Amino acid sequence: MWVNVWLPPSAYRAIISGMDIVSREKRSRMMAGIRGKNTGPEALIRKLLHARGFRFRLHDRTLPGKPDIILKRHRVVVFVDGCFWHGHRGCHLFKVPESNTDFWKDKIEGNIQRDKKAESGILDEGGADSIELTGRG
Repeated sequence: MWVNVWLPPSAYRAIISGMDIVSREKRSRMMAGIRGKNTGPEALIRKLLHARGFRFRLHDRTLPGKPDIILKRHRVVVFVDGCFWHGHRGCHLFKVPESNTDFWKDKIEGNIQRDKKAESGILDEGGADSIELTGRG
């Protein structure tokens, strides 16, 4: 069975060359729109903490890595890390993309190294006695 589907010439070029079907400018705008803070998972964790009576600060720039949630009274910081961006190995949500693999491996490895540096910086500085890392998202 044949189905006729009209595709613009740019789509054919993308299919043939294996490239994206949107322009570089549009892809750049789309990627720039991905938020780094106040994400859905972060808002959910804040809501749960607040409902249980915990009070906290957000995104303290004076601490290494700018933790997402700081429970100063309890000396705990929380980083809400997405499984893809922070390379949570063994998680079903993490998979290195098949295109531009070298770029993504370097990018994710850089994120992992930056996370380790922030973790050790907070512990060395005495900013917290424990660090909670969360995944999913």
